[in-house]
Amino acid sequence: MQNLGKTLAIVWRLAAPYFRSEDKWPGRILLATVIGIELAIVAINVLLNQWYQRFYNALQERNWDTFVSELTYFVVIAAIFIVLAVYQLYLNQWLQIRWRAWMTRRYLGEWLHDANHYRMQLLGDAADNPDQRVTDDVKLFVERTLNVGIGLLSSIVTLGSFVVILWGLSAAAPLHLFGQAYDIPGYLVWGALVYAVIGTILTHLVGRPLIQLDFMQQRYEADFRFNLVRVRENAEQIALLRGEAAERHQLLDRFKLVVDNWIAIMIRTKKVTALTASYSQASTVFPFILVAPAYFAGKIQLGGMMQTASAFGSVQGALSFFVTAYRSLAEWRAVINRLDGFEAAIAHAATLPGEPGRIVHAATDDSAIVLDDLLLQLPNGKPMVTAKALRLRPGEATLIKGPSGSGKSTLFRAVGGIWPFGTGTIRIPAMARLMFLPQRPYFPVGSLRAAIAYPAEPEAFDDSAVRAAIRTVGLPTLADHLDEEAHWNARLSLGEQQRLGLARALLTKADYLFLDEATASLDEAAEAKLYRVLADNLPATTIVSIGHRGTLEQLHAREIAFAPSGAPAPLYTIKGDGGRA
Repeated sequence: MQNLGKTLAIVWRLAAPYFRSEDKWPGRILLATVIGIELAIVAINVLLNQWYQRFYNALQERNWDTFVSELTYFVVIAAIFIVLAVYQLYLNQWLQIRWRAWMTRRYLGEWLHDANHYRMQLLGDAADNPDQRVTDDVKLFVERTLNVGIGLLSSIVTLGSFVVILWGLSAAAPLHLFGQAYDIPGYLVWGALVYAVIGTILTHLVGRPLIQLDFMQQRYEADFRFNLVRVRENAEQIALLRGEAAERHQLLDRFKLVVDNWIAIMIRTKKVTALTASYSQASTVFPFILVAPAYFAGKIQLGGMMQTASAFGSVQGALSFFVTAYRSLAEWRAVINRLDGFEAAIAHAATLPGEPGRIVHAATDDSAIVLDDLLLQLPNGKPMVTAKALRLRPGEATLIKGPSGSGKSTLFRAVGGIWPFGTGTIRIPAMARLMFLPQRPYFPVGSLRAAIAYPAEPEAFDDSAVRAAIRTVGLPTLADHLDEEAHWNARLSLGEQQRLGLARALLTKADYLFLDEATASLDEAAEAKLYRVLADNLPATTIVSIGHRGTLEQLHAREIAFAPSGAPAPLYTIKGDGGRA
């Protein structure tokens, strides 16, 4: 019961925001209409139950007129039922897509807000495969929540409606055993209740492991799909390294997890199906077994017996909701757990920068970027970089050097506001625009114009300016292909990608440009030429670079040397005057 209460609380927390959102009134109206139609269908089932008695009595009595009249009545009721069923499905699907669209927009907004997606990766939170959470799990949550909710409501209303009917039929057809009549008030109701309770308990005991198995199946499937995508994205490197056999082995190992878990689901599902199928088949004849003695004793007519069987089936079906829907409920529970974990991971990532003792980012009237008592750490708390009073002055190109793993890139991430692990203060000029170019720049799939303008809109820059920037960085053959669409990270070499990234920098004209080995795939001559291009075309931009080549020293006015231990050298020199900071 405690787990049930916890699950329902999570469902409410996940579902309620939509019905309080800007789309609340269409959602509420659609939901109310779907529920109203479901109640109308229950009412029709009550009418059909009464029809059973009249129709079968007419057959028993060979009353042609009544037979024709009841057939006409049935046709009318059936037609109404068909119309209601069609529109219930249509409106249910309409509600599903509106609800899903709203949740998708919400999750994408929160996941992609202020580097939450990046921090979630750093934390290793329970948010594996966010793509699956936003696609499959949102879809399944909306679908299963509506189906389970409306199904449960229908079962409750059906139970309330048919219990009254079945209780009255219990009096009309008292229990007969061995030729003796026993007046047990509502014995048919009690029989249905006992039958359903036994079935529910047995199904839960047999099917409970399906919840965790379904949870793990989705995880394994998503992990396998993710690694297939990685092979596609890194096809060139895998081919050059002749890594096909290794990749095949790793993929098959991950697929084995999918298969093994699926087999476990099959075995468990077989047991549940055997139980529920047996339960369902037995429920067909069980009411006849109870009522048949009264029928043969002449206490009720054929119509009464058929009405009793129908009412019993409705009551038993309502009471057995959890038995018949157990597999769907297990999958629903797994989806709820995954979305709950996803929301928790987003919330943790969002609050991480604001936690006490974390890095503080503040605006300053100073024209320089100032690092005060900064200590950068790994997620496990291990110290990486310290900077007591480091200033990145405007107009002063700075080169950051040091061995790999010493924390150079982490320093850039901290300045960019996406690295939360550490203490101290980073002060950035209030109106300063910062741009970061990594060693492997990112370009969205689409037109070349959109790839260069990213993250701005494709129309943010004049076509002539875009073409000029492309030619300036040494890619003249691409200048006339702005509308061509491609996967640019896959189509271009890494050197070409780096040139294109610099073209983006020429267009953006940031106040501070941070280059994290952004020209490392170019030869030294091309690298020096592009640095001169940046200096000539961006005179107001301060360049801060990470690099290992000695030739870069000639292109920067200042050097910061990081020690092998990960701490920056306590002193750094400004070329030309021997000054210290």
